Amino acid sequence: MTDYVTVAPDAPLSRDGAIHLYGPDAFEGMRPAGRLAAEILDSIVPLMVPGALTRDIDDAIRVQMLAASAVPATLGYRGYTHSSCISINHVVCHGIPSERTLKDGDIVNVDVTPLLNGWHGDSSRMYLIGDVPLKARRLVDVTYECLMLGIEQARPGNHMGDVAHAIQRHAEQHRYGVVRDFCGHGVGRLFHDAPEVVHVGRPGTGPELRPGMIFTIEPMINIGRADVKLLDDGWTAVTRDRSLSAQFEHTIAITETGCEIFTLSPAGMHQPPYV
Repeated sequence: MTDYVTVAPDAPLSRDGAIHLYGPDAFEGMRPAGRLAAEILDSIVPLMVPGALTRDIDDAIRVQMLAASAVPATLGYRGYTHSSCISINHVVCHGIPSERTLKDGDIVNVDVTPLLNGWHGDSSRMYLIGDVPLKARRLVDVTYECLMLGIEQARPGNHMGDVAHAIQRHAEQHRYGVVRDFCGHGVGRLFHDAPEVVHVGRPGTGPELRPGMIFTIEPMINIGRADVKLLDDGWTAVTRDRSLSAQFEHTIAITETGCEIFTLSPAGMHQPPYV
């Protein structure tokens, strides 16, 4: 049975397995944190070109967070030493910035989580590098559609299974694989909290969606099979069959009438190409 706990303002929080229900003060805290995440993803568009070093992109992200009086939630998290995750082509998630350069035809996910005034704004977005083949561009488009179809199901009275089913059905209609090994999560004053937000499921199953819930939806969709493996660095997850993978992520909250997306692009850069 799922436990729901209403969070009092400024109460200390720990991950206790309960789903935390936040009030209006939390929404006020999440809005600027989510907006900052989106602004950062907007700002790096000029950097996402052939020849760019992923290390330099990560540096630019860190500088912008610090300039906004935020800190990167990933920096130092479980020993992680970077301000973002940058996942290229067959990397599903948690790609580590490095001396690697972006190449013409790459598809790239950049995942950022600024911690601003105690609140986490968590979002990721895909970028097309140079002349990207149609097959890869179609994967990116369908992955964005999966995210938004899932968000359409995020309203009071529905269940996590309704969100998951909408994502799974759309991806599998295109014969894509939906990653099971990683999922979305509760977020807010904690970086990772209950509930787990899986992207495969049956309607009417899983936790009921109630006003005050704040969580991410972040489907990872593969052109090939859904299977992934973790590299020896302990972070980088890749497709086992080396097929391309794409991901989009928003942080949302359940309201009395539907949901609010905290991480929408202020510049309207919702999906590539960003022109």
